[in-house]
Formats: sequence, structure tokens, C-alpha cells
Amino acid sequence: MQFGRTYEEFEVGAVYKHWPGKTVTEYDDHLFCLLTMNHHPLHLDTNYAGKTTDFGRNVVVGNYVYSLLLGMSVPDVSGKAIANLEIESLRHIAPTFHGDTIYGETTVLDKWPSKSKDDRGIVYVETKGYKQDGTVVCVFRRKVMVPTVTYTEERGGEQPGRPTPLS
Repeated sequence: MQFGRTYEEFEVGAVYKHWPGKTVTEYDDHLFCLLTMNHHPLHLDTNYAGKTTDFGRNVVVGNYVYSLLLGMSVPDVSGKAIANLEIESLRHIAPTFHGDTIYGETTVLDKWPSKSKDDRGIVYVETKGYKQDGTVVCVFRRKVMVPTVTYTEERGGEQPGRPTPLS
């Protein structure tokens, strides 16, 4: 299985469709809210959400949707990353509800060599997340510093931290 890419492997215009998707459960949403101390009743209180919001039900916290999409993109985009440099923009387009399944895809918008070190480059990507019906729910753009082939080879190859089994 591929886990990230070197700078040379990225092509401007390439689209990576992340698989599999993730069906968001009430438990997922509530756990994320509790871990991040987001106690807004829109996410946690079914009675409140049902009686006082336009949605009539709980909405999945947007940063969980963003985090899912970021995680889904790791095997295709940032699995070899040296650093995530910048989240340039993050837009929540439509709500996600418990039971929705989120899918993602990332487009390579641009890439350029690092100005300070010749063994790495910057890749500029846009990731879109959408629900099972095709509704786009989240879009973000980021810049990722990735290694060149030279960087990878100098540090032990494809999986430098993986131990070799004893006979």
C-alpha cells in the first residue's frame, strides 16, 4: 500500500480519491466534542438541536469532519510529509449529520522546490469532502512540505523506521 509520495511523484492536476469513506456515528461526534471540550448543545443535546435549530437534529462538529478528511488524505498526500506548513483556508459548506458517510478527494493545485533546502519541496493541495449523496460538506487548502527521492534514500528508504524480523 502506498503511504504518501515524494515530491517527484506529485503532478499538478492529479486527483486522489481517498478510500474508504467513514460513516459518522453519534458516538464519534460526541467523543470528538468531549475530547476537544466543545460543549455546544448543537452537537451534544438532541432536545436542544431538535427544538431550537433550523436543522431539527444534531449537527456533527465541523472540525471532526475536517479531521476525518485530513486523516483520509494521509496515504495519498502527507504520509511522507516532513511538515504540514499551512492550512490556507477551511470552509464548511453543508452540515453533516449522524449516519452520513464522508468521502474525500484531493487535487494537487501546485508544487515548487523548497527555497532553503534542495532535498524537499512544497505541494499545494485542495481537499474536498462530500456525503454519500454527493453534497460537498467541507473544502480546505493546505501546503505540505514533502521529501524528494534523495531525502528518502538518504534516510533509509521507503520505510526507514520499520524493523527487520529476526529469522
